[in-house]
Amino acid sequence: MNYIPVPYTELRKQLFQGSISCLEVVESFLNRIELNNKNLNAFLEVYGDEAKQRAKEVDNKIKSGTAGKLAGMVVGIKDLLCYENHHSYAGSKILNTFKSTFSATAVQRLLDEDAIIIGRQNCDEFGMGSTNENSAYGPVLNFQNQSKVAGGSSGGSAVAVQADMCQVSLGTDTGGSIRMPAAFCGVAGLKPTYGKVSRWGLIAYASSFDTIGPMGKFVSDLDLVMEVIAGEDGNDSTLFETARNYTKTQKVAYIKEIVEHSSLQPEIKNAFFDRLEQLKSLGYEVKAVDFPYLEQLLPTYYVLTTAESSSNLSRFDGVKFGHRTQNPHNLIDMYKKTRSEGFGEEVKRRIMLGTFVLSADYFDAYYTKAQKVRRLIKDYTDTILKDCDFIISPTTSSTAYSIGEKTLDPIQMYLGDLFTVQANVTGLPAISIPMGNDDSGMPMGFQIMGKAFDEKQIVALSKELV
Repeated sequence: MNYIPVPYTELRKQLFQGSISCLEVVESFLNRIELNNKNLNAFLEVYGDEAKQRAKEVDNKIKSGTAGKLAGMVVGIKDLLCYENHHSYAGSKILNTFKSTFSATAVQRLLDEDAIIIGRQNCDEFGMGSTNENSAYGPVLNFQNQSKVAGGSSGGSAVAVQADMCQVSLGTDTGGSIRMPAAFCGVAGLKPTYGKVSRWGLIAYASSFDTIGPMGKFVSDLDLVMEVIAGEDGNDSTLFETARNYTKTQKVAYIKEIVEHSSLQPEIKNAFFDRLEQLKSLGYEVKAVDFPYLEQLLPTYYVLTTAESSSNLSRFDGVKFGHRTQNPHNLIDMYKKTRSEGFGEEVKRRIMLGTFVLSADYFDAYYTKAQKVRRLIKDYTDTILKDCDFIISPTTSSTAYSIGEKTLDPIQMYLGDLFTVQANVTGLPAISIPMGNDDSGMPMGFQIMGKAFDEKQIVALSKELV
């Protein structure tokens, strides 16, 4: 039997009725991985035999009535997430021998509910990139058009779902790394509120921005995964639970400066305004708002994330794990050569930028000022959300770039994050859902950002629109 993905609730009924088995589901995904992955490069490692064995175990649990909430859900995990006794390279040569001794909380919670991990997915090195061309293991290609990028940094996770090589992927989002590839690949991707999902077992890029979230073809699947992976675990001090009394105002805001931005592709702009009409037909009041800090979003994001990456990546020095240079002259030489050989160009660029902004002479001029601007951005965004339920926008200013189109100009690459970084700077939840295709047939994305811990409401609106 060849399983074609359907929403997990439908698959679960079939599994419990016995019309299909977990083993048949896994074998269907493995067949498509065998057919497509060599060209797409979405998976760096496939756990074929292991996944089939686990599928048999879950089939037995279903028969005995002891199966978990996600029994038979086949999941791929981004190469930034630790999985006990499995490799985690973070898309980098510097970790090319690293095998984790424990599983990330989010991964373990999926396993505890009988999900099946099918493989490890390619990503930009340490999550630093918008196209998945910064991976040390080669770029991920877009299944819709293999001359186009997949988006980054969770490109492998998006393409794996796009090409039906798994039901759901677990990605990470620091500045749009779930939502941007979701938009480029025509799937859904949810970045949760900062502090909702434990970062324990996530190889850190920028600790006050990093989040873990699901990607899939069906918004309902993202909701189910979030129910399982969210919540305190005792290992991440930034986690906190909150119960909100949600009052629906039926008001939605969009930022005028975004839809009037010169970089916005005409087809995306037209599709976005079509979505506005759809929202109005559903009874929502749609209003345009000003956002005076649009031009400060990217500088604030990059000053702070590069500073945090400089600190976080200092641990990769060849001493305890990962790559170590051969025949160094002394300890300092070992540090220098190990890091020069192990890190890619983009990672080196961000480490150097971060080290610069944290230096004594420039700390106040850059890092301290960026933290103050971050607070202004958050306060202004929260002000908009006091009057409205959601802030909506296109996910990206254009559809997927051609391979190599942006790699020679880092500034142009960074500009691609303009519409997504607001959710990370503010810590708010946001989702990207499909918004049709442009004139060349490439997917476009529609973004919904909500109040802190309002993931359920974001998902509910998404279901109304797709």
